[in-house]
Amino acid sequence: MATATTSTAATTAGPPVRKPAGVASRITGALSRTSLQIILAVIAIAWMVPVFGLLIASLRTASDNSASGWWNAITHWHQLTFSSYSKLLQNDTIQHSIANTFFITIPTTVLVVFIAAMAGYAFAWVRFPGRDVIFLVVVCLLVVPLQMALIPVARLFDAVNLFGKIPGVVLFHVAFGLPFAIFLLRNFFAGIPGELMEAARLDGASELTIFFRVVLPLGLPAIASLAIFQFLWVWNDLLVALVFAGPESAPLTVAIQQQTRQFGSNIDVIAPGAFLTMIVPLIVFFGFQRYFVQGLLAGSTK
Repeated sequence: MATATTSTAATTAGPPVRKPAGVASRITGALSRTSLQIILAVIAIAWMVPVFGLLIASLRTASDNSASGWWNAITHWHQLTFSSYSKLLQNDTIQHSIANTFFITIPTTVLVVFIAAMAGYAFAWVRFPGRDVIFLVVVCLLVVPLQMALIPVARLFDAVNLFGKIPGVVLFHVAFGLPFAIFLLRNFFAGIPGELMEAARLDGASELTIFFRVVLPLGLPAIASLAIFQFLWVWNDLLVALVFAGPESAPLTVAIQQQTRQFGSNIDVIAPGAFLTMIVPLIVFFGFQRYFVQGLLAGSTK
């Protein structure tokens, strides 16, 4: 009887009350948070200063940029003008390269995301012979340096009449973007509860129906994060474009590099062009940044 009474009292007593943290613990926690915030603020300032300087330089004339540093415009606001951007938009080479950049980046991003999503679903939930071996090969492709394939692929594209054209650049980016994309999405899809798949199959859903109706909505964070990463990588690419893009298919990064090589001092064209290459990825990043943490953690836990 006493034992039952004791058990009942222990049950109704509730969880033990935590002792409040001591003064030393609170001070230590506050200092650690403050130190972390200071470090993050320093990193943010160090990253933003060059961006701000590039913006100011793009809004100054060539003579002002040659005469003094960009920081002088902080106290001489009359130096700021949009004439450099007007000159940029009147440059036929830059205009054509901006269009080429979109023609390369958007198809590459769409193809990589779509193919990797289907492959990731197959590796995670479809049973077929050699599945694990093929996935291991895909993972091994992550360590293959891009530079190894430049010359062999260039010869192949030249043989099939793709060298120097936009489709050739897109295909190269797709080929080297797929291993990481498949690895990321497969790990994320593998964390989806299997009961959902079994319930859909019992209801008569096909694999494509499960993929489009179940997997894609649940995998949206990883898919969106992958799309952002792929867009940034392709948009900022210079090496692949220098090798595979011809004069008529060169993106903005190549056009700016060529302007620097040929004229050297035309900062009034280079600065706004460089800022344009930076601002578009920034808009994409800040527009979808809430997906980044979820995408980076995709597949890390099960």
